[in-house]
Amino acid sequence: MSLSRSPSPRPGGGWSTPGLNTPYGSMSGQSSPRKSYGNLNGSTSSVTWASAKAKSDEINGYPAFSTRNNGFFSRHYRSISNSLPRFNVGGRRDYADKEKLGRGRWFPDNGSKLGRLRTCTGRFLRRMRLRVLIVLAFITAVVLFYVTPASRAYRRASFLGGGSKFVIILAANQGGGVMEWKGAREWAIERDSIKNKKKYARKWGYQLEIADVGTKKRYAHEWRESWEKVDIIRNSMRKYPNAEWFWWLDLNTFIMEPSKSLQSHIFDQLSSNTYRDINKYNPLKIEHPFTEPYLDKDSLSPVGDGKANSINLIIPQDCSGFNLGSFFVRRNSWTDRLLDIWWDPVSYEQKHMQWEHKEQDALEHLYTSQPWIRSHTAFIQQRKINSFPPGACGDNGDDPKIHYKEQDRDFLVNMAGCEWGRDCWGEMYNYRELSNKLNRTLWEKFKDWISDTVKSTRKPKEKKD
Repeated sequence: MSLSRSPSPRPGGGWSTPGLNTPYGSMSGQSSPRKSYGNLNGSTSSVTWASAKAKSDEINGYPAFSTRNNGFFSRHYRSISNSLPRFNVGGRRDYADKEKLGRGRWFPDNGSKLGRLRTCTGRFLRRMRLRVLIVLAFITAVVLFYVTPASRAYRRASFLGGGSKFVIILAANQGGGVMEWKGAREWAIERDSIKNKKKYARKWGYQLEIADVGTKKRYAHEWRESWEKVDIIRNSMRKYPNAEWFWWLDLNTFIMEPSKSLQSHIFDQLSSNTYRDINKYNPLKIEHPFTEPYLDKDSLSPVGDGKANSINLIIPQDCSGFNLGSFFVRRNSWTDRLLDIWWDPVSYEQKHMQWEHKEQDALEHLYTSQPWIRSHTAFIQQRKINSFPPGACGDNGDDPKIHYKEQDRDFLVNMAGCEWGRDCWGEMYNYRELSNKLNRTLWEKFKDWISDTVKSTRKPKEKKD
């Protein structure tokens, strides 16, 4: 049977096929049914098609444009709800889900503990991925800076750490020379001293020049060899043309606090760490300043021009005067002239038998007689760079200006004069062990604490046995 869907030619509308006429055939197809739907469900309410459609479209008295989801929770309700965990405590599987089964669930793999752990870990990492990346980047930077050679390159660069501006000069083979051969103890002292300076220079990016004071005669007069400190400094300046400060160290010295750089310890605050007026501590009783009227104002001033950039020589003083076991000199034309005069063979030939401390006494003589030297020389506290052990400058070792104090964590100790009746190797060994103890890491302290605890528990048992 052919069913035509063409509209009926009758004015009432409806279908032309008799079997497809609706109960509302008398109504126009262009209007909604007048009859309510309430009777169909057994309800007495009169809900028309138009009213239901209006309510469905939510246009009850409102314009055609209606804003939705204006509130924060309305806009983000779905994203917030999806981010919350879904608990499936009973492990039921008798429901249908539009999503893929198991996605977003806490308990995949039939609720196994391994599956729960994997899901929790994955969810935590997804949410914390930014923070985890930041932590990993920080750890990587720390490893690169403190473990790899990148830290030394940073500290060595002149425009960053500034380590290349400093050169440490250490005289090796000091127990040799033309007068004496070294024994086992002298070799042990040299080995520990060199290792200490290498470690410190490598940590802070400094240059280390180990001057070979070999067992051979270099100069015309055998006593001239004890003056070669000045000649070694001149040669080091030629070898390191870009360095600014040169730090001389005797072999019997030991750096006790390698965690302190020269910049932070001295040179960042050079004016406050040094003093220009020798009257502040003057064991030599040198008259200062000069009073001759023909001198310029800097030579007549007890502090020179008072500027830190005019300091070219930094010397500590012990109980008997200047001490050159540890001192600094800066490269410039003033220093070149000082080294030339200091090394002048004329003054050496005339005074070397009178000057007991050789080049040290020669510098004291130049400082006393030459105004241009005073105006560029500064002094530093003895314990700042050159602490003495007990036995040097007094038998008691209790001078607060000179002797090493463990509680103050002095920077460097100099076993000066240990070859005259004291045990150089014993002193070097004791201060080396003390430095290792004071500069332990947290992990090393923890291990030592465990070791001490075990030893303390064993002692009572051994006494009982």
